[in-house]
Amino acid sequence: MKENRRNAIKNILTGTAAIAAAPLMPSIASCMPAGNALKGNIRHAVCRWCFDDLSVEQLCIEAGKIGIEGIDLVGPKDWPTLKKYKLFSSMCNGAEISLVKGWNDPQYHSTLIKNYTEHIDLVAAAGYKNLICFSGNRNGMDNETGLKNAAAGLQQIMAHAEKKGVVIQMELLNSKVDHKDYMCDKSAWGVALCKAIGSPNFKLLYDIYHMQIDEGDVIRTIRDNHTYFGHYHTAGVPGRHEIDDTQELNYPAIMKAILATGFNDFVAQEFMPAAKDKIASLKKAVEICDV
Repeated sequence: MKENRRNAIKNILTGTAAIAAAPLMPSIASCMPAGNALKGNIRHAVCRWCFDDLSVEQLCIEAGKIGIEGIDLVGPKDWPTLKKYKLFSSMCNGAEISLVKGWNDPQYHSTLIKNYTEHIDLVAAAGYKNLICFSGNRNGMDNETGLKNAAAGLQQIMAHAEKKGVVIQMELLNSKVDHKDYMCDKSAWGVALCKAIGSPNFKLLYDIYHMQIDEGDVIRTIRDNHTYFGHYHTAGVPGRHEIDDTQELNYPAIMKAILATGFNDFVAQEFMPAAKDKIASLKKAVEICDV
């Protein structure tokens, strides 16, 4: 199933038209259907690729019914549909080459710098904020070299990101099960990269599922490093399915820990529904995380 996400990300690269700026999202309460009693502490989102059997428009409609504010991993070509339904592109994509060809390898820097410079403009013009990036695979490279390479490349786009108010976020992915050889597979490496870059507009997308697999100790890690975490993804461990009591993570406790850090941005569901009624699973996941 991980190929679905890679293909979805690749397909977004075709959407390059600039979108007119939009006003900031209204509050959760103003977007929710009557009777949908979300607490409003968590800004809920969902990852597009996990529900790719639905059209973007269908997903927007269903998300709105639940009270979800944003959709992750959507590029420029689908932003007009999100705007139509008053949903936020909570983690934009489309500038990356792939998950495996990333900022740790200087041979990709010229392409990435061009892509991200252009995409930062698109994200800002559309009224959005977060833009995803990836470290790339090691391919025999040691962690220190990869960190220096990634910092040198990313520093060339950060002044532009700061000027436009766009936050570049590198996702932490596990290299044990899903993304063999991926370099940014530990929080410590990602935090060291944040410190090396030294920009408030570079942060980490802390994927709870991935980091439970590769390092565990999720709540302590969030408490200790929350300054560097700009976004969160969820999924059940093991299996990347529903986040209910069929898996090992205590998501209500994790959400409370996130809120205790003062975090006020998006938490996106990124699980692959195993149940027949996928939307019911999504609704339940939002309720579990709505602390």
